[in-house]
Amino acid sequence: MNDKQFVTQIADIDADFTQWYTDVVLKTELVDYGPVKGTMVIRPYGYAIWENIQKDMDARFKAAGSKNAYFPLLIPMSFFSKEAEHVEGFAPEVAVVTHAGGAKLEEPLAIRPTSETIIGTMYAKWIQSYRDLPVIMNQWCNVMRWEKTTRPFLRTSEFLWQEGHTVHTTEEEAMEETMRMLQVYKDFAEQTLAIPVICGRKTEKEKFAGAVATFGMEAMMLDGKSLQAGTSHYLGQNFAKSFDIKYLDKDGTLKYGYTTSWGTSTRLIGAIIMAHGDKRGLVLPPKVAPIQAIIIPVAAHKGGVNEKAAELEAALVKAGVRAEVDRRDMSPGWKFNEWEMKGVPLRIEIGPRDIENNKAIIMRRDTLEKQEISLDNLTETVTALLDTVQKDMLVKSRERRDSKIVEADSVDGILKGVEGKNFVKAGWCGCRECEDKIKEVAQATARVMVDEEGVPEKCAVCGKPAKHKVVFARAY
Repeated sequence: MNDKQFVTQIADIDADFTQWYTDVVLKTELVDYGPVKGTMVIRPYGYAIWENIQKDMDARFKAAGSKNAYFPLLIPMSFFSKEAEHVEGFAPEVAVVTHAGGAKLEEPLAIRPTSETIIGTMYAKWIQSYRDLPVIMNQWCNVMRWEKTTRPFLRTSEFLWQEGHTVHTTEEEAMEETMRMLQVYKDFAEQTLAIPVICGRKTEKEKFAGAVATFGMEAMMLDGKSLQAGTSHYLGQNFAKSFDIKYLDKDGTLKYGYTTSWGTSTRLIGAIIMAHGDKRGLVLPPKVAPIQAIIIPVAAHKGGVNEKAAELEAALVKAGVRAEVDRRDMSPGWKFNEWEMKGVPLRIEIGPRDIENNKAIIMRRDTLEKQEISLDNLTETVTALLDTVQKDMLVKSRERRDSKIVEADSVDGILKGVEGKNFVKAGWCGCRECEDKIKEVAQATARVMVDEEGVPEKCAVCGKPAKHKVVFARAY
C-alpha cells in the first residue's frame, strides 16, 4: 500500500475536520464505540496515553500537597437537593438508579456527574477542628453525564477524570489553592502535552454550577475552535453551608470552611489529537506517547537485522525510552505508514547496509525529517531528539495559536474573527444580554476573561464602558 492510498483511510483534515477526528481516533485504535449510546471503549493504545497523563499529573498533585482517595460512584439524590444551584446545573445530565436487587430503591441514587456533594458529606464528618485543615484530596475515577451529542474523548456519557476537593480556613487560602491548581494544569498542558493555553476567569453564565468563581484554561484546536482543557473552582462557603462543613477555630467558635474543586479528564486526549494532528493522523508529544521510538527492521529476512533491532531496543529501553521493534510480517512501507498515523515521535530504520555502516535512519514524526545517525551514540541521540521534539511541538503550537488571535471592537468584528477560525479578544460590559448576543450572532461563547492584559474602553456589543477583556471563540 503506498502513502497516498494509506492516507485516504482518514478524511482530509482541511476539508472535513470532524470526520478526520473520528477516523483518527478509530483507525489508530485509541477507542471504539461502546454498546451503550454515547459510551466509548478506550483501547490499550489510547489508555496508555491516559496512563502517561495520569502518572505525570499525579506527581504534580502530590508535589502540591494533595493526597489520593476514592469515593462511591452512587450518590443519594437527596444530597443534590442541598445545593440548589448545583442540582439545577446538573439535573439534565444526571443518570439515576431506581431499582437494584430486584426491588425499587427507597431513595433513587445518582451516578456521579461530579462528587462535590458526597465528598462534602464526608468532609463534614471528618473535619472537627482547625487542626484538621487544610484538607486537600484528589480522586481518579469515572463519572457519568447523560450527554445528547457525543464524540469520543471530547464529550461522552461516561469518561475518566480526576477531581480535587479541598477545604480551607480562609477565603484567601482557598483562592490561593484555586489559582495554584490552575497553574499546575497550565504547566502540565504546556510542558507535557505541548499545548499552549489561555487561562482566566469564566463569566457567570459559563461558571461551574454552585461555584463562586470558575477559572479555566482554553486550548486552540487546529480548526480554530477552543477546547476547555481544565477548570479550577472557588466554591466559597456554598457547599460548606449546604453540607455543614464546620470546624472549631482557635477562638473557640464554630466556623464554616471555604472549599475548592478542580478537574481535568480524558478530554485531554482529544486536545492532543486536535492540537497536533495532521493529514497523516496523530502527532504525539514524546512525554505522553505510548511508544516514543519505533524500530523498523528493513530486509528483516537477512541475517543479523532482527538481532541488531533487538539490541537497539534493549539499549533504548535501558536508557528510559519507550521503544519497541515492529516484528510483524508486513512490509516496511506499510509499517512506516501505520506508525506515522499512530503518531509515534521517532521512527528508527535499520537494515543490512545500515548495520555495515554502523548507522541507522531516524525520522521525526512532527516534521517528517530524516537523518542518519551513528549506532555508537544511538541512545544519546534519541533521548536528545525526544527532548527537542517535545520543545519544538510547543513552540510550533504556540506560534500557530498566537497568529490566530485577533482583536475586535464590534459584533461584526467578532463574527468575522471566529469565522476566520480565530480566537477573538474584545471588550465586554459584563451584562448577560451582550454575552447572549454574541452567542446568537456569531455562535461563539465567552471562554475566559483576561483582564490582566488591559481592558478596552468599550463593550464590543453595546458600546458602554467595558469591564472585562474576554476571549470569544467557537468551542467544543
